[in-house]
Amino acid sequence: MKPKVLITNRVPEDHLAPLLGWTEIIQGPGGGALMPRGEVLRLAPDLDAIINQAELKVDRELLEKASRLKIVANVSIGIDHLDTEALGAAGVEATNVPDAFVESAADCALALLLCVARRILEADAYVRSGAWPRDGFQPGRWDGALLAGKTIGIVGFGKIGRGVARRAGAFGMQVRVHDPACTDDSRHLPLDELLATADVLSLHLPLLPSTRGLIDGTKLALLPKGAVVLNLARGGVLREDALVAALKSAHLGGAGLDVFENEPRPHPALVDMPNVVLTPHIGGGTRESRRQARLLCAENVARVLKGQRPLTPVKEV
Repeated sequence: MKPKVLITNRVPEDHLAPLLGWTEIIQGPGGGALMPRGEVLRLAPDLDAIINQAELKVDRELLEKASRLKIVANVSIGIDHLDTEALGAAGVEATNVPDAFVESAADCALALLLCVARRILEADAYVRSGAWPRDGFQPGRWDGALLAGKTIGIVGFGKIGRGVARRAGAFGMQVRVHDPACTDDSRHLPLDELLATADVLSLHLPLLPSTRGLIDGTKLALLPKGAVVLNLARGGVLREDALVAALKSAHLGGAGLDVFENEPRPHPALVDMPNVVLTPHIGGGTRESRRQARLLCAENVARVLKGQRPLTPVKEV
């Protein structure tokens, strides 16, 4: 009997190449939708592996039903939806993709920054409205901020944070960082000191008990007036109510958010703010990165099902 592998969405066959021909692959629904949790639970007793698009919560309820399960391969960097203690106790391997989305996520951070700093979405909407021929050219109306010479404070200086630093440096920005693991970097500052100097605050840290709500109203108040906040980490590290208050008071100049506290629902006040750019958790999502990530997940699954160690095990398990 072929091992059964579930992937929670529908993907091109070549993304699962290491598994083709010798496993039975069960795919989720098409159209970009993910398989509902109830359906995963129904299938769980027969599954040997799950390739998880990082929306399925892998907890004790699921593991108790999935007695044959040997590996959960996450198509993401983050693991905050995995109960690593329960996985370890059940003897189930867990893997993630630590590198596949790095460059794409760093690209997205700069894209959001440029959209906010240069008021791209506002200007785009104006041109589409048909008002430009009526109003004529109006020098100064759509002026934004120059990035060169500004300071970007990067909180969380892992691979994505470093990618953002490289890109920001290419725009002539001064880079400052905060990460307890990088205190030997000459650009490192204590968090409060970094916030006080950051024209742009870019968040790239994992969601942990110690980081949940880290950037609250008190921290945002330390930023210079007119600063821009970017969050491509996890929604829970930034208090959205505090962000809304700082934007409404005009203390902050704008924000670019790819993740949200109550995802997929952003704070309702953010939706109508013209100086805020919102994207639906697409930071790492490029065609190239998705394929690379899924191939790595499929390889991890193949190795574990053959009795070998996975290439990128989650260290917490």
